[in-house]
Parts: sequence; structure tokens; C-alpha cells
Amino acid sequence: MSTAATATPILPMPSKPASRIAAGTADFKRSNRAMFFGGFSCFALLYCVQPLMPLLSHEFALSAAQSSLALSISTAALAVSLVVSSAISERLGRKPLMVAAMAIAAVMTVLCAFAHNYHQLLAMRALLGVALGGMPAIAMAYLGEEIEPTSLGLSMGLYISGSAFGGMAGRVITSVLSDHFSWRLAVGIVGVAGIMAAWEFWRSLPPSRHFTPSHGGWRTLPAGFRLHLTDAGLPWMFALAFLLMGAFVSLYNYIAYRLLGAPFGLSQSLVGTVSFLYLLGIYSSVWAGKLADRYGRRHVLWAVMAMMLTGLLLTLSNWLPLIIAGVALFTYGFFATHSVASSWVGRRALSNKALASALYLFFYYLGSSVVGSATGVMWERSGWPGVVMVLGAALGLGLLVALRLRSLAPLGAAEK
Repeated sequence: MSTAATATPILPMPSKPASRIAAGTADFKRSNRAMFFGGFSCFALLYCVQPLMPLLSHEFALSAAQSSLALSISTAALAVSLVVSSAISERLGRKPLMVAAMAIAAVMTVLCAFAHNYHQLLAMRALLGVALGGMPAIAMAYLGEEIEPTSLGLSMGLYISGSAFGGMAGRVITSVLSDHFSWRLAVGIVGVAGIMAAWEFWRSLPPSRHFTPSHGGWRTLPAGFRLHLTDAGLPWMFALAFLLMGAFVSLYNYIAYRLLGAPFGLSQSLVGTVSFLYLLGIYSSVWAGKLADRYGRRHVLWAVMAMMLTGLLLTLSNWLPLIIAGVALFTYGFFATHSVASSWVGRRALSNKALASALYLFFYYLGSSVVGSATGVMWERSGWPGVVMVLGAALGLGLLVALRLRSLAPLGAAEK
């Protein structure tokens, strides 16, 4: 009998599952670079109109509340689109949807520069919001799936630092260019920057290795909603997102009206430089992410929220340096809080992470839309003290939520 006939066949060794991306690796650097550009694009495109609100009020004869619709309609459309996009991404994957979302939103921003009237501008801003629904929640889900748990806080912080940089750049660019040229040119340039960011995102982001397509489609959504909304902690995090973003957007919406008017009388360009305070978010989001990875989210969240409330109260002063210091502390605390809360959602959700992230961001952007516009009515009736009263109430409720989350029982060793 031949040796070949009796030899035991050698079977191939089963392939090991791909390891998650860890800090210090080349893929970690690539994914963080991509997510930085993703965060930059999302916030720059979404909030570039915020410092232009007084100019839109003047050109189109609008009240402050009506002018705020240029932002609120985008965030409202984004809030609804998030849930739909999360379901689509469960079938199509993370990266293709994020790239398409960034590219389409950038093109819509360019088209906003050619709007003939305010209704056209609102329509294109609404479409921009629908397109961007394919970015934020999917990015959080991607990070939750691909990044090693012990590095997730840092990675999420870097993504949010890109958001901070984008928010700052979009506001400063539109403020300065609109002061010297026109708001249309300013918005168009931001749109072109968004197209370039989408290209860099596509080039840098590693493909998903831990994504498993879901074939349940829309039928899985009701079960996913029940799973997340009946969790002991996630609904409180969603409520916190609503309050946080509502307060943050409202402050930046109406601080421009206050600083442009008496007794300060600052120019549009100088008011736009207040957005440089967003750079604090680049540091604070990473700093808070590291603290959360080390000490646990439940022990860090309430402390960074207290910073926001303190900064808000400082803006009641009529001394400009103290107002700027208050806005700085408020901004620092916001990005730190968002970094901690958003990464906690990614670790708390054991399945259907994209939907959990979408729900968090649904309430996040819904707060931006609802509170942002409602505060405009308060500004017209009671001025800045009225704005601070509304935002102080929102942050006070948020602080109570953060303190309640301190006692939340973790689902496992990975959740701190």
C-alpha cells in the first residue's frame, strides 16, 4: 500500500478572528485620522450657518427665532435620518454609507451658496441634514465594533475633537469671509472643504473587520428599540444628549446677537473668533476620554457637566473677558461630557450598536433643533438672562441625570 494512500490529510488551520484595532498600531492612526476628518466635516457643514444668523436676519427680514431655522431644520432632519441610516448600515456596511453621507452633504452645502431665497436655503439645509444622517451614528458604531475596548475612550475623544475643530473652522471661516465678502462665498468654501474631507476619510479609514450584515432589515427595528429603550441606563443617556446639545447650540446661537449689540458692538469677524474656543474641545474630549477609560464614565460624567453649568453662569456678567471665560469653560465641559457619554453608549449597547448610537444622536440633534429654536423666543422676550435661565434649567436636569447614572449597575467588566 502506498504511503500516499495511508497518509492522514493535513487540514488547514482555522483562521483566527481579526483582532480589534489597538492604540499605537498603524490602523489605529489611520482610523483616528479618518474619524477626525469625519467629525470635522459633520460639524463644519452642519454649523457653518450659525454665526451667519444675524446676517440672514438682515438679508431676509427674519426674527432671531426664524433665522435659527437655517440650523434647526438641518438638525431636525438629521435626527430623523439617523435612525433610518442606522438600519441601512446594518445591511450595507459602515464605511460606504459614511463616505456617501459626507460627499452628498458637502455638495448640498455648496449649493446653499446659490439659494435665491430663504425657502430654497431651508430646503437645501434640510437635504443636507438628511444626508448627514449617515455619518455620526455609524461612526460611533464603527468605533464600538473595531476599536479595542481599552482604547475606545481615546478613539471616541479623537473623533469628537475633529467635531470640535470642524465646528470652530466652519464658524470662523464663514464669519471672516462674510464680513469681508459675502455669506454665500463663505458657505461655498466650507462646502468645498467638506468634499476634500470626504476624500481623505475614504482614503484613510480601514475597512470593517467585525461588522456582520443583518438581513432582518426593518423588521429588526422594533426589537432594537425595545432593547435599548428598556435598558436601565441608555434612556437616561439619550435624555442627557437632548439636554446637552440643546444647551450648547443655544448658547452659540444667541451669544452672537448679544456681542454684536450694545454695549459690546463687536464686528462679525470678532464675534466669529469666539469660535476659536472650540479648540478647547479638541483637548477636553481626548482628556475626558482618557479619564473615563481610567476611572470609569460614571465617576467622570457629572464632574465635567458641572463645568458647563459654571461656565454658563459666568456669561451673565457684563464684563467681556468674564463672558469669554464663561463660554470657554462651557465649551470645554460640553466636549468632555459628550466624549464620555457617547463612548458609554457604545460600551453599554451589547447588540445593534448602530441603532443605539442613532438613538443617542437622535435625541442629541433633536435637542439642538427644539431647544435651539425655543431659546430664540426667550432671547426676544427676556434677553440674555432669559437664555441663561432656560439653559441653566436644562443643565440642572442634565446634572441630576449624570448623578443618577453614577449608581447604574455595569453590564460587565468592560463597562465602567
